[in-house]
Amino acid sequence: MNQFAVQGQQLLLGGMSMTQISQALGKEVFYAYDRDVITAQVHKFRQFMPSRIHLHYAVKANPYWPVVNHLRALVDGFDVASQKEMLLAIQTGMPAKDISFAGPGKGDAELRSAIELGVTLHVESVGELNRIHALGLAAGKTPQVALRVNPSFELKSSGMKMAGGAKPFGIDEEQVFDLLADFSAYAVKLRGFHIFCGSQNLKAESLIEAHQLTFALAAKLTAACPYKPEVINLGGGLGIPYFAGEKRLDIAAVGASLTALTEQYKQQLDGIELVIELGRFLVAEAGLYACKVLDKKQSRGTTYLVCNGGLHHHLSNSGNFGQVIRKNYPVAIANRMGQQDTEQVTVVGPLCTPLDILADRMELPKAEVGDWVVVYQSGAYGATASPQDFLGHPAVAEILL
Repeated sequence: MNQFAVQGQQLLLGGMSMTQISQALGKEVFYAYDRDVITAQVHKFRQFMPSRIHLHYAVKANPYWPVVNHLRALVDGFDVASQKEMLLAIQTGMPAKDISFAGPGKGDAELRSAIELGVTLHVESVGELNRIHALGLAAGKTPQVALRVNPSFELKSSGMKMAGGAKPFGIDEEQVFDLLADFSAYAVKLRGFHIFCGSQNLKAESLIEAHQLTFALAAKLTAACPYKPEVINLGGGLGIPYFAGEKRLDIAAVGASLTALTEQYKQQLDGIELVIELGRFLVAEAGLYACKVLDKKQSRGTTYLVCNGGLHHHLSNSGNFGQVIRKNYPVAIANRMGQQDTEQVTVVGPLCTPLDILADRMELPKAEVGDWVVVYQSGAYGATASPQDFLGHPAVAEILL
């Protein structure tokens, strides 16, 4: 992992060692995010993508306020998945028209809030559309909506498949066309469509195939729409490597294909804003999770480093957030970078469960009590995706540098 500097044997983030960050926070377990790495990742996306594509940040990946506020100036919009995220996004100054709210179980209070603010609601079912229609009439306002479409195809090799077959997300493609035929019955403004197939994909060929199918579907939806859509959200899916042997996504190939598709469908989709929403791709590699070694012990041939941080702060690293077979995230001893004297260790947290694993049988520099263990690729789905109240241990700190 080379996105962070090393000085002597000290790993630096934002020019600070883990000890310096700890002293600044007054905490010994924390997430630290590098604003320059986030900025560089946004620029990398824009370098390879056609200018026609607008970039939205999916706030669920990391809703830490300084991160979201930093991205406000770098992206074209926000995608949110709860009322809390929506209020966070609107308070950055992002225009309501550039904020979209998706999720299959929105309550009436959430819908009312979005209608009041003018945020675009991604409609997940006909039942939800009926509720939005009624709530808009009651408020004397015209809700802004986009139909989330569950297409007949899926994103192959995706970490999480969210389209194709039976899904709780969106309205089945065949139902959408029937709905559009009589859409004038709804007192809402149909701004467009949302076609999200899946996440965390490292195979350019899979993304290219999904984009080809998505553009073809978007053209059909546009033709069937009672009036020209303003925006079509093409989803996301761009992944980052986590585990040994994974190859980085060929974003140049994905961008070249999207450039060709925007030209191919130039006439059918003329004047329509095309959006790609990304979360993990923008922030994951900018973050480190850091904790300290409390104890070092031997047990029947295995060396354990016992730390003050674990799965209650970083559930995904423990292997309990979507992994079928647990694999190690990249891990380092932050104050022994480049040290040649190594040993195989299993790094665990303080919790009374065998699930609390930070690194399993991993070759790391020989560490001692007081050393810093850091987990790379920790800028997405970290603090807020973890059961921080589990067993009552202290909450984790966060900082953007």
